[in-house]
Amino acid sequence: MAELNAQKIAYGPAQGDAALEQILALQAENLRGTLTPEHQAAQGFLTFRYDLPLLRRMNDALPHVVAATDAHLAGYALSTTPKICRENPLLRPLVERLDGLVFGEKPFTERRFYVMGQICVAEGFRGQGVFDGLYQTHRALYDTQFDCLVTEISFQNTRSLAAHRRVGFEVIDEVQDADDRWAVLMWDWA
Repeated sequence: MAELNAQKIAYGPAQGDAALEQILALQAENLRGTLTPEHQAAQGFLTFRYDLPLLRRMNDALPHVVAATDAHLAGYALSTTPKICRENPLLRPLVERLDGLVFGEKPFTERRFYVMGQICVAEGFRGQGVFDGLYQTHRALYDTQFDCLVTEISFQNTRSLAAHRRVGFEVIDEVQDADDRWAVLMWDWA
């Protein structure tokens, strides 16, 4: 574990299918259904399973951000546009909810925003600032194009909620579906 953490981590846009396949492999290791309840509570979890065609479409429109050493994917933060969200049943409910949302007396339909589809840090790299580095890289890459970044997190994922709040996200709405209660969060850059 110390060997992994000692390596220099580089942050930047995901490039090519090899990077996307690494993302899918890390995602598979951290999906809610594959982790014990104790692990979920302590380390967080991922809810949605993406596939390569969707990741590719998302990445082509707005590149995902990855953190990597020469040999390992340390983490990723998926990005997508509202347009791609609207075209996908997995992502559509969030942007449709935002269509009717007003925050700070400004309707979301008047905001330049994009969506964080999922963020994950590999187990050997947690607690090393990778989470914050992924989000700082997002802001460096996209803050001239967008006013804010929006995501949705299960209230059961307390580790992720706390980490997002630490970075600067705030809860702007709550959603209850058949399976879970979700926080809609925004990181306002305006």
